[in-house]
Amino acid sequence: MVELKKSIYLTEYPDAVRFMEKRVKSILEGQEQELLWFLEHPSIYTAGTSSRDKDLINQFDFPVFTTGRGGQYTYHGPGQRVVYVMLDLNKRGRSIRDFIGKLQDWIIVTLSDFQIVGKTHSDRIGIWVDPRENKLECPFEDERKIAALGIRIRKWITFHGISININPELKYFSGIVPCGIKDYGVTSLSELGIDVTTQEFDQRLIENFKFVFDEQF
Repeated sequence: MVELKKSIYLTEYPDAVRFMEKRVKSILEGQEQELLWFLEHPSIYTAGTSSRDKDLINQFDFPVFTTGRGGQYTYHGPGQRVVYVMLDLNKRGRSIRDFIGKLQDWIIVTLSDFQIVGKTHSDRIGIWVDPRENKLECPFEDERKIAALGIRIRKWITFHGISININPELKYFSGIVPCGIKDYGVTSLSELGIDVTTQEFDQRLIENFKFVFDEQF
């Protein structure tokens, strides 16, 4: 069984990292269950293990945290749903590729519940929206990123996870080169005309997690 945790208030990033570190240790020692943690952060930038200093363009007076997750710079803030995924791959086949593929499928299936066609690319991480493949009235002509992935694995226990843009302030993504990809923009459900509450979106994520990962809560 996987435990669910939801934080009502904005969670400071260092507090989240400390919690995940402790939980990963407890899962590894068999003391606590696996966990999905739903939360939002105050406006921050995080620098993953592959980040480059030149990709931080305008800090907007936000804190910048160096983190152990994979990837480069990303923005977190109110209106963006973050789900930290602490799962034991020791009992799930020890396949990082399979795990990332399931995270991507989880996001794509959930977006489809809101009539959004999401897609992946082998040469750029994340989930993308192509206006040519969507029936929605996209206010842009090029592909844009709607969700990001950044994970870390310790002794086959996963942590960090995914972020999906519901209705964040998109201008703050301009302060960085998101995930090191400078030729494409970022979008959100709100920009695509989808009005959904965080609670509604969480419910779809939970139901689809059961389907994609074949799990129960």
